[in-house]
Amino acid sequence: MPFVQLNNIVHRYVDEGAKEKPAIVFANSLGSDLRIWDEVAARLAADFRVIRYDKRGHGLTDAVPAPYSAKDLADDVARLLDALEIGEAVICGVSVGGIIAQALALNHPRRVRALALCDTGARIGSVESWQQRIGTVQTGGLKALESPTMERWFSAQFRARRPADIRGYSTMLLQTSVAGYIGTCCALRDADFRAMAARIKCPTLVLCGAEDISTPPELAKELVDLIPGARFTLIENAGHLPCVEQPAIVAERMMQFFQEVQIV
Repeated sequence: MPFVQLNNIVHRYVDEGAKEKPAIVFANSLGSDLRIWDEVAARLAADFRVIRYDKRGHGLTDAVPAPYSAKDLADDVARLLDALEIGEAVICGVSVGGIIAQALALNHPRRVRALALCDTGARIGSVESWQQRIGTVQTGGLKALESPTMERWFSAQFRARRPADIRGYSTMLLQTSVAGYIGTCCALRDADFRAMAARIKCPTLVLCGAEDISTPPELAKELVDLIPGARFTLIENAGHLPCVEQPAIVAERMMQFFQEVQIV
């Protein structure tokens, strides 16, 4: 279980696959850790050097005091690439992970070979909605968000069919540090790339679960319209985390895109 210190923050990461293969880095959603990508990563391991990591305040990575910015979180990824001696990589992020991926493409464009943006947007929520979320956590802790988060993360069918999984992902959420959760909420509160997304020039695929109520397909389509040449694919029978509900389809759509843009 590798750890690396990046700007005085110790990050947990996993580095799998041959080093001569193209690198792909996976960034996670708010309140989750690198394990949400397990099944997608396994399907890409034959063709990529697969890097997964826990962002600050999540999983086994240090929690530092809030607030964080999207640039802070993107700079962490750039430092991880430096530590692993990777010049450029495909960046795949879900939800706030997609915000991190966009911030990396805008602030470190030479490090980004392509983007796969899952269930995200150029702007997610509003200042008011994120301040309300922060206040809820400050008052009631993450337990107050457990039930609504599971409803946002997963489709109704998945929740009904796999109750043990829902309990496991609830535990993942509840084990997130309050500082890390609030800090990341601050990054989401302040991030708005609608006026800048046109500067993203790398090949970009936008994916979205058809039943996502957190970042719905309409938001994903708005992002596609903002990024020149971006492509869109809808993942049926999935909520906010298609990487968990439909990993085979997510990996297949990503591989089709990577082959079309000649990354693999």
